[in-house]
Amino acid sequence: MASAHLKLVATAAAWNCGGCVYPSATRQEAEGLFMPLQGLPLSRMAPLGMLLGLLIASCFTFCFSHQNQEFALTNPEKSTTKETERKETTAEEELDPEVLEVFHPSPEWQALRPGQAVPVGSHVRLNLQTGVREVKLQNEDKFQNTLKGTKKGKRLDINTNTYTSQDLKSALAKFKEGAEMESSKEDKARQAEVKRLFRPIEELKRDFAELNVVIETDMQIMVRLINKFNSSSSSLEEKIAALFDLEYYVHQMDNAQDLLSFGGLQVVINGLNSTEPLVKEYAAFVLGAAFSSNPKVQVEAIEGGALQKLLVILATEQPLTAKKKVLFALCSLLRHFPYAQQQFLKLGGLQVLRSLVQEKGTEVLAVRVVTLLYDLVTEKMFAEEEAKLTQETSPEKLQQYRQVHLLPSLREQGWCEITAHLLALPEHDAREKVLQTLGALLATCWDHYHQDPKLSRTLASLQAEYQVLAAQELQDGEDEGYFWELLGSINSLLQELR
Repeated sequence: MASAHLKLVATAAAWNCGGCVYPSATRQEAEGLFMPLQGLPLSRMAPLGMLLGLLIASCFTFCFSHQNQEFALTNPEKSTTKETERKETTAEEELDPEVLEVFHPSPEWQALRPGQAVPVGSHVRLNLQTGVREVKLQNEDKFQNTLKGTKKGKRLDINTNTYTSQDLKSALAKFKEGAEMESSKEDKARQAEVKRLFRPIEELKRDFAELNVVIETDMQIMVRLINKFNSSSSSLEEKIAALFDLEYYVHQMDNAQDLLSFGGLQVVINGLNSTEPLVKEYAAFVLGAAFSSNPKVQVEAIEGGALQKLLVILATEQPLTAKKKVLFALCSLLRHFPYAQQQFLKLGGLQVLRSLVQEKGTEVLAVRVVTLLYDLVTEKMFAEEEAKLTQETSPEKLQQYRQVHLLPSLREQGWCEITAHLLALPEHDAREKVLQTLGALLATCWDHYHQDPKLSRTLASLQAEYQVLAAQELQDGEDEGYFWELLGSINSLLQELR
């Protein structure tokens, strides 16, 4: 009896219960527990055997209730992976594209369940408050248009509860065809509008060819204008028009040099010898524009005799308008060109300008002459200062300016008295220019200015006048305005002459 009980215990110990296996050591310990039972009488062993049988039965029942489909000797991680794969497979089966539940949207927002197919053209959003996707019709008319089957007006059957993937692809293809039809209509309408507003380029080319319109470069235009001006068959009006147009082009430095390259500059210089005052005037106008800040053209003009011709026109009786243009050309030729300034003094240019200023009715020219003299004086002063700053002992530019003895020539030819008398001009701008020139000539003409009582009275009168005007500027809220600067120049001159 005892041996039978021990076999049952060993069998229970060796059974896989709940996925666990009893080791041999544990089995031996179990057998050791029941070794003392061999000495018990049968009357006591019977109840104990019944109790042990109940215990074994309950153990079997527990083990079978928790037993897995697989054997107990399995990897828990692999089991978890297999369960996940089974779930994914189930989800894929639920979302089989061959059988999709179609969601029928309405003008109001409705919740969309997982696995439902949304018709093309619907408006889908994610409700951030509930976390649910919602669908509605974007536009009822557009939604109906997307469901058109063919051009005959057939519609896709939406009464069924499911669509196959092929049905959805077909509907999408038909929707694209409808969009292409609409876009093609819009393109045709746009092309028609463009054709209505604009003419084709081929038609424009034909019209230009019929008009004999040819695109010309600046060089070609200048050559054509010079030829027209130099032609003996051209009328006076045609020559003046040619010079007027030419002045527009030679403002550009490159164009002025191109005019020099094909001999057009010399043709214009020779135009200063014309007997027509208008030709002289507009020829000087072209030369003044070409000379401005263009050293290459200035050098060629000096070699071509332009300086002598300009001085001759200023020294002879000519209309005032012609002398304005000639003086403009002379100023453009002399500025920033010390060699031309040297030749100007040798040719008696200061005497010509003095006679011009002293003529009656030439006050406008007098202001321009004074401005030219101020520029020539300050140019040489700036060249001296630049040489000091750069620490160059004998730069070429400074050497050229040192050969121009302008200040002694101005003193000898009476420009100290001429500039002082010009201070009586009534225009504020003219007074400003004269005050600047007086300041530039102060070191050279100090004794003349100091001994000139008329200059002192004029400066005192101007001081009183501009004090009132400067005070008025201050009352108007303008600090250090135009009249204040003029008053400062007058005060500076008075202080230097004391």
